[in-house]
Amino acid sequence: MSRRHERRAARSAFEQGADAQASGPPVCPLCDRPIPPDAKSSLHHLTPRLKGGTHRGTVRLHQLCHSAIHARFTETELARDLHEVEALRADPRMVDFLEWVRNKPPAFHAPTRAAKSRTAKWR
Repeated sequence: MSRRHERRAARSAFEQGADAQASGPPVCPLCDRPIPPDAKSSLHHLTPRLKGGTHRGTVRLHQLCHSAIHARFTETELARDLHEVEALRADPRMVDFLEWVRNKPPAFHAPTRAAKSRTAKWR
């Protein structure tokens, strides 16, 4: 994709985001809760930037959901197997978290620790 096409796609995505905000707050595609303006949120690169995903698409997530992803998975796992929201939602390491967070208020936030299975690899 040329830089010109990338800029056009980015501009189009920005314009669609503005239209979506006019109709209400965006919805986190991971936990299906709305993301109100006062909630902590961030953009998640579906393919990690370190693995070539700089221009391959992002999704707005609650910061809590985004942190949960990076606490459970390595960049390699995300690039290889989990570069779609549906794959993240279906992964057994995310299921318990998603069941827990779905009952929380939309602006809920809590600190996230690295999953034990992931920290064991670092030691």
